Amino acid sequence: MDKVPMTVRGEQQLREELDRLLKRRPLITQAIAEARELGDLKENAEYHAAREEQGICEAQIRDIEYKLSVAQVIDIAKMPNNGKVIFGSTVTLIDCNTDDEVTYQIVGDDEADIKQNLISINSPIARGLIGKEEGDEVSITVPGGVKEFEIDSVEYV
Repeated sequence: MDKVPMTVRGEQQLREELDRLLKRRPLITQAIAEARELGDLKENAEYHAAREEQGICEAQIRDIEYKLSVAQVIDIAKMPNNGKVIFGSTVTLIDCNTDDEVTYQIVGDDEADIKQNLISINSPIARGLIGKEEGDEVSITVPGGVKEFEIDSVEYV
């Protein structure tokens, strides 16, 4: 079983979600018991809705527990910054064609959120940046074509 990289923040978010779901479990069980008391289970919409909610909740719990079991939590802040782009680093890029500046943090698949500039380690941009250093110019093939970037800074925060 391969380990999946995850940031400390990503692990914390998963643990909080797991805790929330585990607290919801008894409430769902109670809703099933109350719906069962209403009578005929074949035509009991409340019962069927509660059972469906229970199934979804249990599936989410199993999924999160699995993700945490295969996670390799990497605390980038404890690593010495040598200017190299690695998992967890925050990279500021300058588009060589437009001089636009953009900053991304390279995170695990479950943490990725482009709106917050969190990109997956498996994204084309992250794969093109891993191993490069501050000052390097990189050509990265993205769905829209080839982009040229200069790595302005690499932070381990």
